[in-house]
Amino acid sequence: MSAEPKAILMKGNEAAAEGAIAGGCRYFFGYPITPQNEIPHYMAEHMPQVGGVYLQAESEVAAINMVFGAASTGARVMTSSSGPGIALMQEGLSYMIGARVPCLVVNVCRGGPGLGNIGTSQSDYWMATRGGGHGDGRCITFAPATVQEQYDLCYESFDVAERYRHPVMILSEAALGQMMEPVFVRPRGEAPKDEKPWALGGRRGGRNRRVINSLYAQPDDLARENRVLAELYEQVTREQVRWSEKGDDDPEVLIVAFGIPARCSETAMERAAASGVRTRLVRPISLFPFPHEPIRRWAKVAPHTLVVEGSIGQMVDDVRMAVGDQSKVSLLPVLGGLLTTPEEIAHEIQRVYEEGGRAP
Repeated sequence: MSAEPKAILMKGNEAAAEGAIAGGCRYFFGYPITPQNEIPHYMAEHMPQVGGVYLQAESEVAAINMVFGAASTGARVMTSSSGPGIALMQEGLSYMIGARVPCLVVNVCRGGPGLGNIGTSQSDYWMATRGGGHGDGRCITFAPATVQEQYDLCYESFDVAERYRHPVMILSEAALGQMMEPVFVRPRGEAPKDEKPWALGGRRGGRNRRVINSLYAQPDDLARENRVLAELYEQVTREQVRWSEKGDDDPEVLIVAFGIPARCSETAMERAAASGVRTRLVRPISLFPFPHEPIRRWAKVAPHTLVVEGSIGQMVDDVRMAVGDQSKVSLLPVLGGLLTTPEEIAHEIQRVYEEGGRAP
């Protein structure tokens, strides 16, 4: 009989790194920036233990291009950074999307724009879900809400990236990266050694020459590749939409939040219930593809939809598209690197409930 898995107390950033290693990551290239430095620190210590490679690049631009090069051979590769560094990686990400090369990028979001501060934030939502550089491309994006989920998503993301031959981004946040919770970890297995028919590697065994390319100079060729990507995103939307939900089956207020604000919202729901207000929470786990269907379904029931997010209002655009005119959408923005409190959310739930009525 196998031994029961043991929970290990870990920071969120450490869990991201350990999850990636357990998922087969054997190459890490990155550059330090707060509040994600525990990830490269952990990788520097633990990559040699599994025969992997850790290398601190001279910049984030260099790091993402190192990721591009190693991933083109079929290796499982990752990098991590925070908002300013992820911004510098956009060109490399666009090249990888265009060349159909899988990788994992972890963004531990801090406040912005500009240098901002190192407080917790979700204000990279647009960059994560609409980003991935220029052109008709975007990253498959997941958002954890617990340290365990951070571990699990980093573990699973390499399979997702390879399934679609596409970069995957984990949009974490400073508070989640720094907080400590028990994590059930998997044994570190061997990195997959299966042959990837698209990967580079010379003409070993008499195989044909392979090319990794994102340059399509002829309009017809580029149009074809754009359509291939569009069809890929339709497939991703059919297969990778993820969310969780909890609360009343006849809600008066629907709450939509991800990450740490979603956790705060759960406590706020208990306080709203004590005041006689029925609520339901839909927490997106996949930010792209976005879970429009469950939000649309519950918006038909709830007269009010409250979006709680750590930005001036970015995810709220996707929520409005899902809700349409079925429910009145309100926003509780959490700014400046601050954490919202259950009391603040409960107060906002009460306020929108007392307004009454649906969207005109």
